[in-house]
Amino acid sequence: MPLDRLHFQGLRNLVPLEWQPDAHVNLIFGDNGSGKTSLLEGLHILGMGRSFRTRQLKSAIGHDAAALTLFGRLAGSPPLPLGVERRRDSETLSLRMAGERLERVAELARQLPVQLINPDAFRLIEGAPAARREFLDWGVFYVEADFFDIWRRVRRSLKHRNALLRHDRIDEQSLALWSRELARWSEALDAMRSDWMARFVEVFEPTLRELVDLPELSLRYYRGWDRQRRLEEVLSDGLATDRQMKFTQQGPQRADLRLRVGRHPAAEVLSRGQQKLVVSALKLAQGRLLEAESERRCLYLIDDLAAELDDRHRRAFCRLLEQMNCQTFLTGIDPAALDGYWDPSTSVTRFHVTQGRLAHRPAAP
Repeated sequence: MPLDRLHFQGLRNLVPLEWQPDAHVNLIFGDNGSGKTSLLEGLHILGMGRSFRTRQLKSAIGHDAAALTLFGRLAGSPPLPLGVERRRDSETLSLRMAGERLERVAELARQLPVQLINPDAFRLIEGAPAARREFLDWGVFYVEADFFDIWRRVRRSLKHRNALLRHDRIDEQSLALWSRELARWSEALDAMRSDWMARFVEVFEPTLRELVDLPELSLRYYRGWDRQRRLEEVLSDGLATDRQMKFTQQGPQRADLRLRVGRHPAAEVLSRGQQKLVVSALKLAQGRLLEAESERRCLYLIDDLAAELDDRHRRAFCRLLEQMNCQTFLTGIDPAALDGYWDPSTSVTRFHVTQGRLAHRPAAP
């Protein structure tokens, strides 16, 4: 379901705004510092409960505002209102859905799947494994009902085991108990990740071909320990090393997605433009698989699509977005940068941001 109404107040340099976005394509233009990225940030917080620009959500509150308040309504019968509030004088994030208070961000996230493509998205290729694990787990979260509970059990078991490893005098019985718990839930988590990955690759590869020709690029899942051995055995054999290092060396917390071109890591071979196209294919394939398996569509937030891409690849990207028929918010500096890429039948609405104020901008004749 697309968002049909938005209200943002107290978000960075934006004046309080209320707007009705297009159900399909929203193009947002403005000078640097005008507030374009802040609009995407607000949408991200509304769907994820966190910002992609800062770890401290308090930093997103405008200088003169007492609170950050975000409201969105998902179209449907009946419509579903969502709300997020973060007050400056509180460390608590307030979440609401259909007038009821939510206890977990996961409950909010299930209603509004968000995919972000921005300059930081290069971390999927160049960055540490944590970014790729987050990408992987995002996909599993939306199609496996038990994923979040199992993921939390893994985190809890790992936390307790690592706490014991840090002690000078280790309670061997407790360590054995938490090692068994970690192995048990890690095997379940790995099974979910592996199953999802097999389905994802079948969607990712044709999506990549529609954007760029990289026949030697491969995507593989590494689970975080020897695929031929059970984790309980690995933890037992590696206990001496874990004690020395004072934390668990192997397990699902080490999982990764490995992108290679031939025998080389993709980050060492691909140009910036090619990397952006690979990241875009990964994100778009997430949305395609989600729709195929749950009949839900992602909300896409795309910051400065034109950067790093030539005309041909921008056109290919826009064509894929049209085929997916998802709600999209794209930002840019030049209003002409994305004109002419959309089919006449595609619903496209243009907005302009000036000094934190959002205004509808009619299409060029």
